[in-house]
Amino acid sequence: MKSYRFLISTLCLISVTVLSGGIRAYAAIQHDYFQQQSYTVYQLSDLSQLRLALYDGKQQPLSSFAAWQQQLKSCEQLDFAMNAGMFHAGFSPVGLYIEKQQQLNPLNQSTGFGNFFLKPNGVLAWNQQEAVILTSEQWQAQDFNADYATQSGPMLVIDGKIHPQFIVDSNSKKIRNGVGIKDGTLYFVISDERVSFYQFAQFFKTGLGIDQALYLDGTISSLYSPYLKRTVQRAKLGPMLGVVQSHCK
Repeated sequence: MKSYRFLISTLCLISVTVLSGGIRAYAAIQHDYFQQQSYTVYQLSDLSQLRLALYDGKQQPLSSFAAWQQQLKSCEQLDFAMNAGMFHAGFSPVGLYIEKQQQLNPLNQSTGFGNFFLKPNGVLAWNQQEAVILTSEQWQAQDFNADYATQSGPMLVIDGKIHPQFIVDSNSKKIRNGVGIKDGTLYFVISDERVSFYQFAQFFKTGLGIDQALYLDGTISSLYSPYLKRTVQRAKLGPMLGVVQSHCK
């Protein structure tokens, strides 16, 4: 019988909230090992500083973590970031994109070729109170008041089940990144080595115990983490998500 246990080798608490009962971490980054594969996991339960970014003040694509940081105020700091969904050659999103409650691109339910169209695909959305990960069909059927939303695909895990089109023994392996949700907490994950779709989805489902997870991208999967002293940007990027710490008065 295979063992599905995973080892947390490194854990760094990034931010804490002081409560009457003590100190509770609301953001942490860690390395997890699952079935001889390594993953970097950023766990976030406070949504108030989570943002999406795409364009600068002149409506030109930012396309990099460094450009995003330069656009922030001097009292703001980008603490964590990764690419946040697929985009066209001109960096515009392929699917739904909402930033600061403004919809810049509509939901895309077209059929086509490529990972985005491997149905079901899905939507990550949040406001300051809660976050959701839904299939695109579920998203269209509900009325979530989103401050931010990005559509990508395919879904990795749907209602506790791995995407039915993933091949268990696939040899198509890439660096991949995605996001899952459990008990109101978001888990942003990037593989530290090449993995298949099935391996990546299985890490969310079995390694992290997550029932809803969405693929963000592969090949260009990028990460910005000053706490790990690690910035890996493999290409120019379209939508990016990140945690912006503010010390503005």
